[in-house]
Amino acid sequence: MKIRLKARRVFNYFLQGLIILAPIIITIWAATSFFNLIDSILPNFIHSLFPSFGLDKFGNPRRFPGLGFVIVVLLVLLVGYISSSFIISRLVDLFDRLLEKTPGIKLIYTTLKDFFEAFAGNKRKFDKAVLVSIDAPDIWRLGFITQEDLHEFGLQDYVAVYVPQSYAFSGNLFFVKMERVRVLTDTTPTDAMKFAISGGVAEIEDSQ
Repeated sequence: MKIRLKARRVFNYFLQGLIILAPIIITIWAATSFFNLIDSILPNFIHSLFPSFGLDKFGNPRRFPGLGFVIVVLLVLLVGYISSSFIISRLVDLFDRLLEKTPGIKLIYTTLKDFFEAFAGNKRKFDKAVLVSIDAPDIWRLGFITQEDLHEFGLQDYVAVYVPQSYAFSGNLFFVKMERVRVLTDTTPTDAMKFAISGGVAEIEDSQ
């Protein structure tokens, strides 16, 4: 009996450690894999620009660990900075319209663009967290209003609500009447999204 209790306690310790380490390890793995990919591409690129400088003592393209991380961060900052200028913003808009009118590329580009703008930027969509009743009057789902005017679909007094799925980077879109929606005023959209994706185990920070 004591051995069984000790084994159960050890197993609980293992689960507790796994819960703590798994998100950290997965996050670090995803980040390092991305920047290692950039680092693996840079040696050949640098060697093509500087043939003599870009080789190590064995004649192989020289690797610069961490350079990919620095370049990605600087590139994102540079694009964000220069895009605020009038001339660059006009060029970006021109290039944007060109991609949106290119057959084949249009579908991929516009889908990705709308997706990222839904999370950040001036066109952010997931900024109004709500509770929505879909299946039954006393059952509520956590979601986000993405469109408040659905006259294009012939629907009056309806809103579009995106409901994320737990432990998945996906969700479902529902058209529901506004009377079945409760706007969350005491919960930030970030906390609401984190709570929904985590399956309800993430803690909601006090906004007061």
